[in-house]
Amino acid sequence: MTVRRHDPERRDRIIDACLDLIAEVGVAGVSHRKVAALADVPLGSMTYHFAGMDELLREAFGRFSRSVSDGFEQRMSEATDLASARALVVEIITHDVFGTERDLVLTHELYTLAAREPAFRELTNAWMTRSRAALERHFDPVTARMLDAMIEGLTIHRALDTELPTEETITEAVHRLTAGPDVIGRTSGDRQPGLPIT
Repeated sequence: MTVRRHDPERRDRIIDACLDLIAEVGVAGVSHRKVAALADVPLGSMTYHFAGMDELLREAFGRFSRSVSDGFEQRMSEATDLASARALVVEIITHDVFGTERDLVLTHELYTLAAREPAFRELTNAWMTRSRAALERHFDPVTARMLDAMIEGLTIHRALDTELPTEETITEAVHRLTAGPDVIGRTSGDRQPGLPIT
């Protein structure tokens, strides 16, 4: 192991190593010793920088979720009208959210952990809140919430389904969800057959 007398980036390196290890072996396979070895730091550095494994996991998953949210916000900030906003949602689904196998594994490891441990739901809730806020720059709040759920669902399908939804199918789904009541006739006298009067 390399000796580093002055190592101001050690804490960051531990967090990055933790994420790499989670992506490789899952949360259940992570230990202080394994993270320290991967980060090339003394084992004592783990307890010096983090009170315990839960704190390290929260820091690691917090870093990961913030990086995904940053990318999401950046992508949606490029939209200038409804058409470009729709196109960017399709890009997010087909290219961004689970752009790599590593991102897919980390996301699902976080979901699983948050399902069991309420403390980690703060991270997933913050992630969803930022996603919805980015979508609400272009869509109403109800549509943004539904879009956020659809983005999650379709990206999971694209990552795990043996028959991937095509980009054309995803584009059609986004268009249908963002059509708005004026397009489908709910606020006009030309109500489409089968649609309830609201």
